[in-house]
Amino acid sequence: MTTINENYLKLKSGYLFPEIARRVKTFVEVNPDTNIIKLGIGDVTEPLPEACRTAMIKAVEDMGERATFRGYGPEQGYGWLREKIAANDFQSRNCDIDASEIFVSDGAKCDTGNILDIFDKNNKIAVTDPVYPVYVDTSVMAGYTGKANDKGEYDGLVYLSISAENNFIADIPSQKVDLIYLCFPNNPTGATATKDYLKTWVEYAKAKGSIIFFDAAYEAFITDDSLPHSIYEIEGAKDCAIEFRSFSKNAGFTGTRCALTVVPKTLTAKVSDGSEIELWKLWSRHQCTKFNGVSYIVQRGAEAVYSDTGKAQVKKLVSFYLENAQIICNQLKKAGFKVYGGVNSPYIWVKTPYNLSSWDFFDQLLQTAHVVGTPGSGFGAAGEGYFRISAFNSRENIEEAMKRIKTQFSV
Repeated sequence: MTTINENYLKLKSGYLFPEIARRVKTFVEVNPDTNIIKLGIGDVTEPLPEACRTAMIKAVEDMGERATFRGYGPEQGYGWLREKIAANDFQSRNCDIDASEIFVSDGAKCDTGNILDIFDKNNKIAVTDPVYPVYVDTSVMAGYTGKANDKGEYDGLVYLSISAENNFIADIPSQKVDLIYLCFPNNPTGATATKDYLKTWVEYAKAKGSIIFFDAAYEAFITDDSLPHSIYEIEGAKDCAIEFRSFSKNAGFTGTRCALTVVPKTLTAKVSDGSEIELWKLWSRHQCTKFNGVSYIVQRGAEAVYSDTGKAQVKKLVSFYLENAQIICNQLKKAGFKVYGGVNSPYIWVKTPYNLSSWDFFDQLLQTAHVVGTPGSGFGAAGEGYFRISAFNSRENIEEAMKRIKTQFSV
């Protein structure tokens, strides 16, 4: 009989967001007329920028003419888009990233998991706790871990605890780890990293021969000029880091799908015979073998992000969500909640009231205020007692949700 990949059986429970959807569905079935406001999953609500829509419409028209029709595109992404990304996102910040080092994809979520395919299973992986669960679950699925303990921690992973005591910034590990997932601005806590802090990680990675997986999906929300948007703003990072970015949150591409991964050609890793190989070559082979590229229409839409009009519209969109975040922070603080994040980030990390567990607070919030958030424990053991609220929603819903929470909870 056919056998399965038993690493999937190690997964402690269902993926966090489907479990949230299940509980909401159950509640709505019993209370069908309830108006639920969802501030849980980080999905955007505002329309695509007009510049992107216009470019996509033109691209659809291109597909209707033989002379401009496109079939399979380059797996790495069209050159005209990669050139715009390199110039605007990296070279403008003095990051020495070439267009050839950029791989356009259909999502940072996919890439942060799929990147493990090019590394050996004996590598030791470090994650923060709490953490974006994709990093952990894909490590389990790919066979990098043992089983989970009662707290949900997997044998084989190194957990770097982050909390209010350390400003949700992980300490450099005392032991050697090979692959390190870092996310800034952080999902779920909203914490940010200074250049000096990232410098310590780059120095550690270079000294230990480690690779940093730097998830910069929320970099567009950084408004503090002193904070880095890319790890490549740190000298030496090209020799030890892979960066992931997305058009989902800055330009509203969650339903359109477009992202990118940067693999510098100077980045190498060991082969079993002691020699070194360029990781760029391995990731290029991976993408050419397992991926047929993002559609021409979507890439034209992403290219429009870098037009003068597109930049202004994206900036306005990001500012709108940041204003939502400030409303959430201010209103929750007035209600007596302990609040973190929400500055340079679309996520607000809240201490649960009355010593409630994360899931108990989720259920109470759903049942009494009819508002959905994300239980902190779903991001790891250290997330217990916290709750994530997303600023991605309409202004009307944000204000109504805060009104409901303040009515139901007074800490």
